[in-house]
Amino acid sequence: MIDSHTHLESCAPDDADLVAAAAAEGVDRMLTVGTDGASCRAALAAAETFPQVYAAIGRHPNSASGFDDNDLAELEALAAHERCVAIGETGLDFYRDRTPPADQQRAFEAQIGLAQRSGKPLVIRTRATGEPTIATLRERAQGVRVILHCFSMPDHLDECVEQGWWFSFAGNVTYPSAQSLAEAAERVPEDRLLVETDAPYLSPQPVRKERNQPAFVVHTARFVAERRGVPYEELERTVERNAAELFGW
Repeated sequence: MIDSHTHLESCAPDDADLVAAAAAEGVDRMLTVGTDGASCRAALAAAETFPQVYAAIGRHPNSASGFDDNDLAELEALAAHERCVAIGETGLDFYRDRTPPADQQRAFEAQIGLAQRSGKPLVIRTRATGEPTIATLRERAQGVRVILHCFSMPDHLDECVEQGWWFSFAGNVTYPSAQSLAEAAERVPEDRLLVETDAPYLSPQPVRKERNQPAFVVHTARFVAERRGVPYEELERTVERNAAELFGW
């Protein structure tokens, strides 16, 4: 099994225990995702230490205030690391008024360009911004492999499928209140499906009272397999194959 999106530096306990717990559940590949300079460096350090761990380098929209050419140069240097296999997470997040939309947009477009130049897939965050996020990707991300992390736009599923993007489902797909998201998980094309934790956030329903960690991705995977009417082992093979194709691990 794989975890296509986690934040090891924000999780507890330490990385070694998290990786060991994941391995005990059969999770042998994970992508830890940077959101600013410090967390990107932490992601690369984890990826250098543990063979199961790879890094994504990006600037989260809520950390994009004042984004400029110096910030882009820092990301470009970090993304050149051999253990970096993706760019992001980036995108738009208007749910909370933390970062000016113009700064978010500038950082988003810059990271699309970085993904194009590097040939690495692009990890997208979108919250309360479905239409502008999709519009930006359609306009600027030609030729980029786009991953809709923690997919949360079931109303836009068909147009995202039409674009050939990848869909990563987190623990919130398991929540009883998320029926439209669960239905989307049933319909995503097999070759575009991923699962993730987004740990330490969004613990799956069976462990919802606990702080999330990469080991818990198996709960989300079991739920998605059941909704799709396939054995867990088949779902496991599918997401492992898709992640290997995307990230080259």
